[in-house]
Amino acid sequence: MEHNIAVGLDIGTTKIVAMIGRKNEYGKVEILGIGKSKSLGVHRGVVNNITQTIQSIQQAVLEAEATSEIKIEGVTVGIAGQHIRSLQHSDYITRANSETVIDDNDIDKLINQVHKLVMLPGEEIIHVLPQEYKVDGQAEIKEPIGMYGGRLEANFHVVVGQVSSIRNIGRCVQSAGLNLEGITLEPLASANAVLSQEEKEAGVALIDIGGGTTDLAIFRDGIIRHTAVIPFGGNVITEDIKEGCSIIEKQAELLKIKFGSAWPGENKDNEIVSIPGLRGREPKEITLKNLSKIIHARVVEIIEQVYVEIKNYGHEEQKKKLIAGIVLTGGGAQLKHLKQLVEYITGMDTRIGFPNEHLAGDSDDDVTSPLFATAVGLVLDGLKRQERKRVEKIEEERREELKPNEIIEEKPIKERRSFLDKLTERVKDFLDNAE
Repeated sequence: MEHNIAVGLDIGTTKIVAMIGRKNEYGKVEILGIGKSKSLGVHRGVVNNITQTIQSIQQAVLEAEATSEIKIEGVTVGIAGQHIRSLQHSDYITRANSETVIDDNDIDKLINQVHKLVMLPGEEIIHVLPQEYKVDGQAEIKEPIGMYGGRLEANFHVVVGQVSSIRNIGRCVQSAGLNLEGITLEPLASANAVLSQEEKEAGVALIDIGGGTTDLAIFRDGIIRHTAVIPFGGNVITEDIKEGCSIIEKQAELLKIKFGSAWPGENKDNEIVSIPGLRGREPKEITLKNLSKIIHARVVEIIEQVYVEIKNYGHEEQKKKLIAGIVLTGGGAQLKHLKQLVEYITGMDTRIGFPNEHLAGDSDDDVTSPLFATAVGLVLDGLKRQERKRVEKIEEERREELKPNEIIEEKPIKERRSFLDKLTERVKDFLDNAE
């Protein structure tokens, strides 16, 4: 695989997407190929049938290879699912010498300390995201490096998930004949794909409505403040239509996509859809008003749960206000009148998020659909990871070239390795040893 190409693999509840992307000379991302398959072995974001998931992954990968004529070797995978939860935690270290400047090592030491937090059995820390720092009691410091002080403390946003679920995803990817290059939290990937930097600064909640789960990521002052995964998505809406109208799932899904609306007032009483009956039975007649009542009830429930999480973050406090409001993305964001309903329930400005923030201007409309937000985000993440590796490699070579007696004054600005890189390595080690 060429070195400036990355592949995102979004293992969702309804679909699995493999997407191949490359950075062009303007720093934008071109999507070279895309493959998607029906996801059969995933329930609410968690793999529950490994064999079927492997087959679906292979199918999506083959399709992406066919459309791009590029062989896929390594992928960046997203994790979500109902087992993801997040907590706030603060921690501190006391430095041996307060006369020296705080550097990367101090921050690494502090972050590593957070990793020693005791979790519930079977849980593991996926992300540790520093919020703001305090140095010797001086608060609201965004970047402590270069400051002097004896006590360094920070508030952290800690994301936790189940080890077994993460390993199962690793196992599926490996068994599908792919290298696991990186693991990313799906709400973060989607956020990278659809949010602008201004929105992240102003304060924004990204709601990604998938098939099995609804992911939430909240940003303020450019930093991620809160994440949550709500174990409901578009599938429960389909399920309700199926039960409420006594039709089969395929028909329910089609009804939802073609005629569904989240706002019952929009439909006249006399608008009716006729659905062919099963083998030899009479066709069923369903009023669109009833259809949208069913959808409305379920969507309200999902949005209210998300809104509870937004309030948990503290949106109602003046200094935590989310000025840019809400951005909706994911397949579920395509439901008619959803934006109006969300604005009505939350009273917050809302827009639909398309993943075109970093894509080249001439990208296909298919690719810029909210459906593919996570996949695009994973591609971006993979490209960023490669960039980092390249920089590290160049630094290494520079160090080797210099004669031992020359001392390098300038320290390379290295991006701190995210815990996910370490997690990826751990999952890889586990898989290698499990053979």
